[in-house]
Amino acid sequence: MPISYQPYLPDQDLLLPHSMREWLPEGHLAYYINDAVDSLDLQAFHARYAGGGSRNQPFHPAMMVKVLIYGYATGVFSSRKLARKLHEDVAFRLLGAGNFPAHRTLSDFRAFHLKELSDLFVQVVRLAREMGLVKLGTIAVDGTKIKANASRHKAMSYERMLKAEIELKEQINALFDKAKAADEAEKNEPELDIPAEIARRQDRLTQIVAAKARLEQRQREADLQRGRDQDDDRKPRDKNGKVKPGGTYKRDFGIPKDTAQENFIDADSRVMKRSGGGFDYSYNAQTAVDETAHIIVAAELTNMAADSGELPGVLQAVKANLDADAKQVLADAGYRAEAAFEQLRQCPSDLVVALGREGKEQVAIDSQKYPNTVAMAAKLQTDEAQTAYRKRKWIAEPPNGWIKNVLGFRQFSLRGLHRVRAEFKLVCLALNLRRMCSMQGI
Repeated sequence: MPISYQPYLPDQDLLLPHSMREWLPEGHLAYYINDAVDSLDLQAFHARYAGGGSRNQPFHPAMMVKVLIYGYATGVFSSRKLARKLHEDVAFRLLGAGNFPAHRTLSDFRAFHLKELSDLFVQVVRLAREMGLVKLGTIAVDGTKIKANASRHKAMSYERMLKAEIELKEQINALFDKAKAADEAEKNEPELDIPAEIARRQDRLTQIVAAKARLEQRQREADLQRGRDQDDDRKPRDKNGKVKPGGTYKRDFGIPKDTAQENFIDADSRVMKRSGGGFDYSYNAQTAVDETAHIIVAAELTNMAADSGELPGVLQAVKANLDADAKQVLADAGYRAEAAFEQLRQCPSDLVVALGREGKEQVAIDSQKYPNTVAMAAKLQTDEAQTAYRKRKWIAEPPNGWIKNVLGFRQFSLRGLHRVRAEFKLVCLALNLRRMCSMQGI
């Protein structure tokens, strides 16, 4: 008896048009993102194309936004991969609705609409609040390092910059001398394109001089914060300008350490320590997560490695996004800073910030120099604060883990601080919609 199979006719054409909505199961993320974006205000995207004619018609902004968000929500960040998915993936084809923008078009749309994409993050957070997924009862703040789109091999230390600057100037001068040599010498080296060699070295010299200037400017700003002066002769002085007894500064005002580095690809990125050991050019991403459904209600980003000064800015972003303050804010010991506590002294939220690792012996705190830190230490001794702080890890850390391990976002595609800030909000927007989709009906 012959074996009976389900019909399989790969060469059979469909006699009637087929609805792609039948190819995805009900409740699929693509449907949710499609409906969610349709409910958002996209007027800012349309404004860029106002006044245009019928020629060179752009792709519809709603379609482009849906494709970008779904891409980030499913771990597709490259514009080339997005363009390929629009041909190969049913969900992308459904959102594209017969449109196939090239990878350059997708990349340019993302680059041209950084502010508009950032503003969508706020709209999605407010949409989550309307759905009851954000209640601002308790939020937890956490930071995570994300690699910049920069190579460690395309960086140079300040010491090496000084040497390379001298070497390149000597090489350029030597090439100019060679260009002025006799015709006979030029005949012996007919393949050497001296103008091109000069231009190449001049470009490199220009990059090094600019990078060196950025390092020196940052060092001058750091020295000013330390109370130094350009004419201090390396001698520490008090507020009245009198020389303090003791040692001297190791370097002149505004001169960086020899080991200070600058990256030529993404100058805004900074060397930061990564978990597990080692260092990378990275950015420090900050998230504030609501306890109710792990929705990210604020997504900020800086190129400072330390978290200690970031808490006021994150809470200000929460207030700006939702026009309200959280009742309680939890943060780990990385956010401990007397200046931050002083700045947040009038904050209506109940702050619970750890002052050290659990189980580690606490050192006595000078109440004269650090009165707000002493007050926080006293609060942490109460049962209420200890009970609340135990929830911090459960609230704050999962979204950062989802960003890196579920979405697979471990390195920025864009470069420059203002661009990566927008890209990080796009990532958090996509994660929030993915979370909201999974929570519907619960």
